Amino acid sequence: MSYRLLADAVVFAHLLFIVFVILGGGLALRWPRLAVVHLPAACWGAFIELSGGICPLTPLENAWRQAAGEAGYAGSFIEHYLLPIIYPVGLTRDIQFVLAAVVIVVNVGIYGWLLCRWWRSR
Repeated sequence: MSYRLLADAVVFAHLLFIVFVILGGGLALRWPRLAVVHLPAACWGAFIELSGGICPLTPLENAWRQAAGEAGYAGSFIEHYLLPIIYPVGLTRDIQFVLAAVVIVVNVGIYGWLLCRWWRSR
C-alpha cells in the first residue's frame, strides 16, 4: 500500500472521528453502552480544540504524505473534498473555542438527558 493511500486513510479516519465526536451522543441515546467509547472521544475532541493542540493523526498523515513524495499530483478525492472540512480556511482560535463549546454543550445535554432517563427507570 502506498504512503499516499495511508495518508488518505488517516484523513478519512480523522473525519469519521470528528463526526463521531459531534454526533456520537445521539448514537448513545439509541445504544447507551456506546457512551463508554464516546465520552472519552468527546472529551479528547474538546481538549484538542480548547488547548490548541494537534491531534496525533495530523503528524501521522503529514509523515506519510512526505514519505509519498507528494509531487506532480493535484490531489485525491479525499484531499480535495475532505481536507477543507477538517481544516477549513480561516480557522482561528476563536472558532476553535466555539467548536469546543458546541461539542461540550451538545454532549452535556444528551448525556444529561440519558442520565435523567436512566435515573427515572431505576
